[in-house]
Amino acid sequence: MPAAASRGKRTADDPTTLFFDDLALRGHEPLLAGASGSIQFDLNEGKKVDHWHVTIHKGNLSVSKKDGKSDAIVGVDKAFFDRLVRGRENAMAATLRGAMVVKGDLGLLILFQRIFPGPPASRARAKKKAAERRSR
Repeated sequence: MPAAASRGKRTADDPTTLFFDDLALRGHEPLLAGASGSIQFDLNEGKKVDHWHVTIHKGNLSVSKKDGKSDAIVGVDKAFFDRLVRGRENAMAATLRGAMVVKGDLGLLILFQRIFPGPPASRARAKKKAAERRSR
């Protein structure tokens, strides 16, 4: 199992780090089984830019903090990305209104958005439906 990209700097108050750490630990994501490529997320926080590089090979994920060549580069404000990984924003809507800027393979981001959490209300409905199916 891959090591977490943040090397133990996991904090409950940093949803972005938690998101990428969880991806690194996941290793394989069935929702991305047909996808291959790399996405770099450039998260802007004032003058500071954090880079998160995700490589996908037929659903197998690896995550690093390197700044390198990618099929798609997503530029976004760090606070906005925190809301995105909490399910409070939508990646495609954000791209269409210019809150996220994508250079390169937009199709890869469209596939990747499958693993962003949905809105809190939809997650609660999904949990309720799963519990109902189990109780039958």
